[in-house]
Amino acid sequence: MAETHAKLAELDPVWARIKSEAETGIADEPLLGGLVHSSILHHKTIESALAYRISLKLASTEMPEQILREICDMAYADDADIGHAARADIVAVYDRDPACDRFLLPMLFFKGFQAIQSHRVANWLWRQNRRDMARFFQMRCSEVFGVDIHPAARIGKGIMIDHAHSIVIGETAVVGDNVSMLHSVTLGGTGKEEEDRHPKIGDGVLIGAGAKVLGNIKVGYCSRIAAGSVVLQEVPPCKTVAGVPAKIVGEAGCAQPSVAMDQLLGVR
Repeated sequence: MAETHAKLAELDPVWARIKSEAETGIADEPLLGGLVHSSILHHKTIESALAYRISLKLASTEMPEQILREICDMAYADDADIGHAARADIVAVYDRDPACDRFLLPMLFFKGFQAIQSHRVANWLWRQNRRDMARFFQMRCSEVFGVDIHPAARIGKGIMIDHAHSIVIGETAVVGDNVSMLHSVTLGGTGKEEEDRHPKIGDGVLIGAGAKVLGNIKVGYCSRIAAGSVVLQEVPPCKTVAGVPAKIVGEAGCAQPSVAMDQLLGVR
């Protein structure tokens, strides 16, 4: 057993740590043993575990778990980047969310993480031209997690969505790598345009709770958007914007706002 775990840790350190934490978790709370075994310890790979969790969460009387599981398994087998991004997302949540003290928690309990993984499968379906099934995933993700992401939206890796209530991301939105956002964020349009109409969020951006970024505008890398802001114009890299409508109020304040998670505007 120790030799097997050591080999797993060498090949896939994120998954090895999750499995180790799962074993400890059962010892600490035996009543969750069934959940932890079925969700984590029963699986050989993180991709298998994620396919199980996603299908379990999104299943309904309209679409059984077995069919959704087969779809998820196909997505992970066809596109290795989906699994790689999930690992980066877990590390991001652990690094940035003070409420997350184990890699295991996003897999089991954090709906922001689970919603993003569901979207990644929906996006794969969209790229396979299985548009209606992708929309089914979007619908169920909205119903189950309260997160409404159009399946065509492109989302990078290392994403942390904290709390995740009422997140809305439109069809032509692009979110870069290592982005953090809090609840009630909208990346939306400004009207009834049918072409490229949603924001393009650069790498390393921090978007505060309740912020609305509207229109086909760029938010530069490593910038900060203050909570409650309404952003209607382009944001240069490494700046902080705040207000309604949002205006530049200073520099970003650090090299990686999405990692630092500092949302105070010059208050110390």
